[in-house]
Amino acid sequence: MSYGGDYGGGYPPQRPRGPRQHQRAQMMPLPGQERQRPATRQMPRPPAGGGFEQPPGQPPGQSPFEDQQPQQPPRRRKRRFGPGKILLTLVVLFVVFLAGVWIYLDSSINRVSALADYAGRPAAASGTNWLIVGSDSRDGLTPEQEQQLATGDSAAAGGGSRTDTIMIAHLTDNSTKPTLLSLPRDSQVAIPGHGRGKINSAFSIGGPQLLVKTVEQATGLRMDHYAEIGFGGFANVVDAIGGVDMCIDKPMHDDYTNISIPAGCQTLDGAHALGFVRMRHSDATPRSDLDRVENQRKFIGALVSQIATAGTILNPFHFFPLLSSAPGALSMDEGDHLQNLIGMAWAMRGISSGGVVTTTVPVTSASAENWDKTKSKQLFDALRGDTQIPDSAIMN
Repeated sequence: MSYGGDYGGGYPPQRPRGPRQHQRAQMMPLPGQERQRPATRQMPRPPAGGGFEQPPGQPPGQSPFEDQQPQQPPRRRKRRFGPGKILLTLVVLFVVFLAGVWIYLDSSINRVSALADYAGRPAAASGTNWLIVGSDSRDGLTPEQEQQLATGDSAAAGGGSRTDTIMIAHLTDNSTKPTLLSLPRDSQVAIPGHGRGKINSAFSIGGPQLLVKTVEQATGLRMDHYAEIGFGGFANVVDAIGGVDMCIDKPMHDDYTNISIPAGCQTLDGAHALGFVRMRHSDATPRSDLDRVENQRKFIGALVSQIATAGTILNPFHFFPLLSSAPGALSMDEGDHLQNLIGMAWAMRGISSGGVVTTTVPVTSASAENWDKTKSKQLFDALRGDTQIPDSAIMN
């Protein structure tokens, strides 16, 4: 059958087709030709040991059917706050808290002008000297508190403020033991500009500055720091730490303050602690002021040691009341700061264990009015040079 034209027996002219159509047309056999099957894909033969034979150039361990492009592992979302960042944040907050507490405490301490230069002032020598004063100031006490603490009112005490306690804390620059020295309040010394009188009257006449000048002229020791505490502040500090543990050798009773303390180991609250350090009219204190200053040193040793224990520092019911009461209880020189006070307290912590030399300036009689010139000079020379105090100059 012929379709005409010059294509005898052939196909009519075909319109050009796209690539895929053209390929299909070529796959159809012409008349008289056998249809050829497309070549089958040769699958790689598995080796004798099993698995597939690795084609040349194929990365080891990759199946020939796998895509040649390596697949990227899914990205993990990073944590914004990991354990390290949380710990760092807590540390920073803690440091900021400590800095804030430190600034608050340092700024809350009462400041007084106590240390002043003057003509003839002793030169600085070895070690560091603190003048520690316990005044009978009743400022801030209500009538009820005055009755509770058995202080009496200011009018009954003669008005003004006097010093019940005068001590020098000497911190050494070498391995020599620190010293806590008591100056009896009735000691007769020269008061600059006011003749001769009891050393505690210098405070009532001219305040801290005159007292510092009087002590420096009498001892030849230059004072580097000054700290003062009154009746109310002393009792508040003791109560803040839950009282101070003391062992009393003999029962004590003072008719002047009507304070009674039984014998034995016990915890003294603020009122009884104040009575203990002030008591001198008792059968347990036959040497009057000499026994009182010795009791004062014992109590300060127990107080400092107890404050430095973990039972106080780690107990929030004692630590935070101490932080709130201590700054208001203290008065320090304008140039003194909290770190100076902590350094002194740390050095004095060894009073109870014998790590600090405790003594009273040598006197000639039980009245403690006159100092022994020879022994007191040996004592002051040893402190000035940071050398060991001769045993003959130690009075306990």
